Amino acid sequence: MENNADTPTSLYEAAFFQWIWLEDQLNAGKLPAGSDQFNSLQEKLIDRFGELREQFGFQLLHMACCRDTVEDRGTVQYLQDCAAEAGLATEFLYVEDIGLGEKGQFTDLQDQVIGNLFKLYPWEFMLREMFSTKLEDAGVRWLEPAWKSIISNKALLPMLWEMFPNHPNLLAAYFSEDTHPEMEKYVIKPIFSREGANVSIVENGKVVEAVEGPYGEEGTIVQAFYPLPKFGDSYTLIGSWLINDQPAGIGIREDRALITQDLSRFYPHIFVE
Repeated sequence: MENNADTPTSLYEAAFFQWIWLEDQLNAGKLPAGSDQFNSLQEKLIDRFGELREQFGFQLLHMACCRDTVEDRGTVQYLQDCAAEAGLATEFLYVEDIGLGEKGQFTDLQDQVIGNLFKLYPWEFMLREMFSTKLEDAGVRWLEPAWKSIISNKALLPMLWEMFPNHPNLLAAYFSEDTHPEMEKYVIKPIFSREGANVSIVENGKVVEAVEGPYGEEGTIVQAFYPLPKFGDSYTLIGSWLINDQPAGIGIREDRALITQDLSRFYPHIFVE
């Protein structure tokens, strides 16, 4: 169990593709009439973009992701389409093409000042960039805002457990360097890990499953192991989505491995009356 409040990867699949799948299956007569999904992501995204335009004065929203990330580019394009549906003008550029003007403002390739920016790029990466000292004073309204970095990294999990011990919706979690109760089976997670990278499962002192990756120097947490439900030969993980603080949908990932990763399968879901 963890939380990601910063980089909405798999949004395109959850909001758009699984809904198209549902419509196709209904039209083909392969699902009972009345079959539905828990999926109001697109409607809520459009409504939220409309609020940004009407209530907060967004006139132009720049949108960015890294070059050579086809999946991220598709997600950002989908968000651009939702923003356009809400009447909000957008401009896309790659993170690598963002410049810095003479007045300390970030600019696009046309030297246009960036006032509002959605970036599919983690805050912890941004804070390590050479221009990180300019982030505070550049006058940008960030989507997602900087405070999301606090609730997107796994240091949140030990803090929640300390604040709400034994809460039924939490798993026991501790910072690795802190003294904590012994656990027979637990998971080691880097604070900034994403999509299963550098996660390992330990049972009786032995690593029983692990994924390699670039994370870990920032420190790790340990979290009590809780088995994912298994259907056939695959373990299933449900991700819940919030848009504007409202529940908006779910996405289901499956993998033969216990650790869900970036290439784990995405499965559409239905509710049948």
